[in-house]
Amino acid sequence: MSYADRVFIENCKEILTHGVWDTDREVRPRWEDGSPAHTIKKFGIVNRYDLREEFPIITVRRQYFKSAVDELLWIWQKKSNNIHDLGSHVWDAWADETGSIGKAYGYQLAVKHHYKEGDMDQVDRVLWQLKNDPASRRILTNLYTFADLSEMALYPCAYSMTFNVSGNVLNGILNQRSQDMLAANGWNVMQYAALLWMMAQVSGLQAGELVHVIADAHIYDRHVPMIEKIIANEPFEAPKVTLDPSVTDFYAFTKNSFTVENYRYHEFNEKIPVAV
Repeated sequence: MSYADRVFIENCKEILTHGVWDTDREVRPRWEDGSPAHTIKKFGIVNRYDLREEFPIITVRRQYFKSAVDELLWIWQKKSNNIHDLGSHVWDAWADETGSIGKAYGYQLAVKHHYKEGDMDQVDRVLWQLKNDPASRRILTNLYTFADLSEMALYPCAYSMTFNVSGNVLNGILNQRSQDMLAANGWNVMQYAALLWMMAQVSGLQAGELVHVIADAHIYDRHVPMIEKIIANEPFEAPKVTLDPSVTDFYAFTKNSFTVENYRYHEFNEKIPVAV
């Protein structure tokens, strides 16, 4: 089986077996019919993925890799907060009548800050540091801006990425306050593995480890039967993923810069309810 499958299955089994339910509390999320969306969760899950060994795409359920990359580029490359700039509909439930999700995600990455080297936004600052000061222990981004939370349609879930160079290897830590295991886990892991790979390539480095730190890893009550079906599937071997080596500018990448070969997966055609 792929390594990503093993991690995903183990995480889900751990949550289902040893997790804690919040059914004794009032919760914010609601299902479409207005019912409270309760979860079973585990606190403080940490997963490590070595991109030199395998690109992390699960096979027990189909993952739409290029759509995931498209969303990542919407946030990190276009630095947009408007769904009209996005090729999928994953943000539709949180957008207003103009398509905006407020001062969230891409909006935060686009804000320029002053440094002694000049004014840069968070993405350009990371790119500058990786090329000019790779020994720095200050290479990170943060989307959780407290002053702007009231103007965000959704508080950032994956909110911080820390980059660290060891020798010629670029490693990264993704910090996530909240993780919907069914709807988002496989998706986020693919995205930030792709980001680490792109950042490494344009900086003349090799992508190494992605460490994924999840504060609240949960499964929604109505997702439990679906998760049980998915993790009962027999995993396949990991697909081969390649990145166009000719791209040396982060802003020149597209979702088609990646190629996925020999991806075998289990179809999952049930509609997944979304808690908002």
